[in-house]
Amino acid sequence: MDDMRSGVRLSCCTVLAVTFAAACSETPTDHCRATAGTTPEFLQHLGCKADFDALASEPIDVTLPGATSTKLVQDHADGDALYFQNSVTYPIHHDFASAHLSGDGLPVVPALAEFNTTEYFSPDRRFNLGAVTYYEEPDVWALEIAPYDTASAAMIESLFRATAGDSYFGHALAFHPTSENVAIEADKLPDDIPVVTTDELYAGIDYQPLSIAVGIGRLHFTTAQALETDYVSYQDIVVLDQAPNDISVVQGIITAEFQTPLSHINVLARNRKTPNMGLRNALEDETLRSFEGKLVELTVAASEWSMREVTEEEAQAFWEEHKPPPVDLPPMDLSVTDLRDIADVTAEPEGDDSLRDAIKTAVTAFGGKAAHYSVLARTEGVPIKPAFAIPMYYYDQFMRDNGIYDRVDVLLADPDFVTDAAVRDTELAALVDAIMAGTVDAELQVMLADKLDADYPGLKMRFRTSTNSEDLDGFPCAGCYESHTGDPADWEDVLDAIKETWASAWLFRTFEERSYYGVEHKSVGMALLVHQNFADEEANGVAVTNNPFDPSGLQPAFYVNVQQGGDVEVVAPPPGVSSDQFLYYFDQPGQPISYVSHSSLVADGATVLTAKQVHELGVALSAIHERFSPAYGPASGNAEWYAMDCEFKFDDEADPSMPATLYIKQARPYPTVSGQ
Repeated sequence: MDDMRSGVRLSCCTVLAVTFAAACSETPTDHCRATAGTTPEFLQHLGCKADFDALASEPIDVTLPGATSTKLVQDHADGDALYFQNSVTYPIHHDFASAHLSGDGLPVVPALAEFNTTEYFSPDRRFNLGAVTYYEEPDVWALEIAPYDTASAAMIESLFRATAGDSYFGHALAFHPTSENVAIEADKLPDDIPVVTTDELYAGIDYQPLSIAVGIGRLHFTTAQALETDYVSYQDIVVLDQAPNDISVVQGIITAEFQTPLSHINVLARNRKTPNMGLRNALEDETLRSFEGKLVELTVAASEWSMREVTEEEAQAFWEEHKPPPVDLPPMDLSVTDLRDIADVTAEPEGDDSLRDAIKTAVTAFGGKAAHYSVLARTEGVPIKPAFAIPMYYYDQFMRDNGIYDRVDVLLADPDFVTDAAVRDTELAALVDAIMAGTVDAELQVMLADKLDADYPGLKMRFRTSTNSEDLDGFPCAGCYESHTGDPADWEDVLDAIKETWASAWLFRTFEERSYYGVEHKSVGMALLVHQNFADEEANGVAVTNNPFDPSGLQPAFYVNVQQGGDVEVVAPPPGVSSDQFLYYFDQPGQPISYVSHSSLVADGATVLTAKQVHELGVALSAIHERFSPAYGPASGNAEWYAMDCEFKFDDEADPSMPATLYIKQARPYPTVSGQ
């Protein structure tokens, strides 16, 4: 609980420059209270910027870059004395209070658990706790409390007036609500206390760091639409108007429109460990344009970005050093030939066996998606659609029987195919056509028809890719493949859906990704996860079971990105379309929600999900996080930041008269945020 440095500061709107004047950062040094060159453990008055800088640290939440913050403690047991604590030495309130405000004539500060329970949630608390944060780009000083803090408006007012009175920037201070619950109390503040919203702060920034890394490449300006025909290589850094639906391996990405942290290209960038950032008006940015066509080094950091020109020798050395080692995929287990109900795909571990080993075993026959879905099927509190899996034996059989592997061998031996991206694109499209013209094994067709008639009568089915090349440590291949829907009332439609799904293993971007990572192309095996199709869901979304903005793990929350209906892709929305994004502090009393942005497809003031639906989702995400911990998280011995990446739907097809029901579609390990 005691982990709030500066709240959740994300989202969009405008007005700041007019409403909140910048505080005098160039105040005379004779007002300073800290001795130059020293790092005091606390100050009770901030007389100049140097005082603030001596105490402040970068906040845990780095979604808004350029922010620095210091924590505050107001002690009612000592005449409401105010302390600006050194937030580097004491990263949480309890550490400071225990060191400086415990005993010696003052009440003893209790242990952390009791301190958290009392000082964030009790109306009779001893301390008012908060943080003051300077947001550099919007040029705003903001007082904040933890998003789960239940402080009343009177408590907030007391802390605000003390902070304003004891700081050189007091005349410019505003209160920033960090959650919906805190915003309710903020509405009760006196009119002379200005309130700055997350939307207003977000509108004041031009830079959005998403994947913090360094890349070297030739700076290439293009557009998301042009990427459909404009070939880019792993030696390029691309500047785009907006986030594309997909992109082959590049050394870095800059988009003029801001992205969602769970956007497909950001997941790709994080998996590839390449830089990704948003920069408003990037296509017209003079600094970027001055480097157009040149070899440059792009550095995306938490608070700023930089670019410098490099030599051909530097670039070649960087590419050689950062080229990923060749990846060997788990071998296909072609001994499995039955259509298997999903709960039976991944065995429940027994004795000394581990869940991770059970998943690895299932992957060799049924692929990563089906293996994880099987675990979900046996997890209490996680609603899923009934499903079964078609093993990768039938993909391999199809490729052999129809001579597709032989065609691949011919292509790989062709120098033009190997060296010319345009030739590869053309030949791979022809290969996909050959797959679509192929014949599916008659025995599989009989088994599949019987299965669908018996267990899924009259239902359109979704055939989803599940391969041995997904969610691997060295080759996650996020979004490499495509899934398709088939209607058993038209059997050719089912066969086309199966073949089109298998064919997605040979799409241009997928092939390029494998080539970059040194994956032997014919080693890919594709099973199919099959369940009822979601025809017209009421909401679709993605979620992460931990806070991706807090790699320290001190501020756990679920991050959710959800959109109304099913027609608009939540991770790659059309230009100008926004979704509901929020952090859900599921484990905190009151379970507060901090909205990052709101959907442009719902009415002003409305949200995509109801409070009940958010809680229903939270229950499932909590169960998933705990369930997979023995495979990927703390229960497996992993001491690093851990989360599962989940896809979900809310659908009312079963009973349109009732509220839409939650279904979890997928869960897989989320890329680490260590160091970000």
